[in-house]
Amino acid sequence: MKKLYIIRHAKSSWSDLSLNDFDRPLNKRGKRDAPVMGDRFVKRAIKPDSILSSPAKRAKETAKMIAKSISYKNKILFDENIYEASLKRFESILRNLDDKDKISFLVAHNSTLNMFVYEYVGLDENVPTCGVVGIEFDCDKWSEISPKNAKLILFDYPKKDFISKPIL
Repeated sequence: MKKLYIIRHAKSSWSDLSLNDFDRPLNKRGKRDAPVMGDRFVKRAIKPDSILSSPAKRAKETAKMIAKSISYKNKILFDENIYEASLKRFESILRNLDDKDKISFLVAHNSTLNMFVYEYVGLDENVPTCGVVGIEFDCDKWSEISPKNAKLILFDYPKKDFISKPIL
């Protein structure tokens, strides 16, 4: 079994219009929501073996805040291919995760994130900022993940009432 928790970056700031999209930081709400979602992982006893993130500033900040909340001690891997990835590229990134990792977190962006969760588990909802989609794959290698062996195990986001067990 492999478990993937895809996390949409927290809410970003548009206050400085001179910044390009890649460099936009988190806003006040984003800085509040990322640790909240990290705490929800702790309460559910979900600990990743690896965290992979887009290097865009808002994604990087989200990944670091969640890692801190869950006391993650390993290195966060930043992959520039996640930023503005096509669905095919996104799948390729996931299929190349290290097979020793049973649970991985991926901090990414819409619209690719929404396309992936729809394609793999039929979730036809917009994943809000700092939203988390948990997918369990019935396989032993990341290269074997597919919609046929994928099952939705979690859909959570900051404005959703928290319940300690995964709620779909």
